[in-house]
Amino acid sequence: MERSFERDVIPMAKSLGVALAPWDVIGGGKLRTDAEDAEKRQSAEKSRSLMGVERSEKEIKMSRALEKVAQEVGAKSIRAVAIAYVMHKAPYVFPIVGARKAEQLVSNLEALEISLSPEHIRYLESILPFDSGFPTNFFGDGTAHNGFLTSTAHLTKQPGVRPIPHSK
Repeated sequence: MERSFERDVIPMAKSLGVALAPWDVIGGGKLRTDAEDAEKRQSAEKSRSLMGVERSEKEIKMSRALEKVAQEVGAKSIRAVAIAYVMHKAPYVFPIVGARKAEQLVSNLEALEISLSPEHIRYLESILPFDSGFPTNFFGDGTAHNGFLTSTAHLTKQPGVRPIPHSK
């Protein structure tokens, strides 16, 4: 649920045209459905997370939102939706995903087949508040003209590079 990467790193990468390789995009195993959580509690399998198996209220809220989107797009795994979300945030994103088991890796690879709409992205981003911080909250992120800047100069908005869509 840590999104500070979006504050400086993503804007910089977009501006410079460089690739990103974010890690921990599936929340260290904390992104799971309520059913998966109950199953994990029943199993004798131990978590390898340094932070334990308990999910925070934020992780539960985000997991439920990812589950809703997964149902809408026909995805089997909410973690695949989380990975797809990260891949939709900027061009040239190559997430580092960890898996202890082959079936976890296969499940994560489903992200390559998921296409999220702008509405899905907005919905997921609405679940937990995010403060872009200064200077973005003052000047904007470049997707629209800023009133402060347009009062001082003539601006021509340039289209940004879009994320690479998946293909089947």
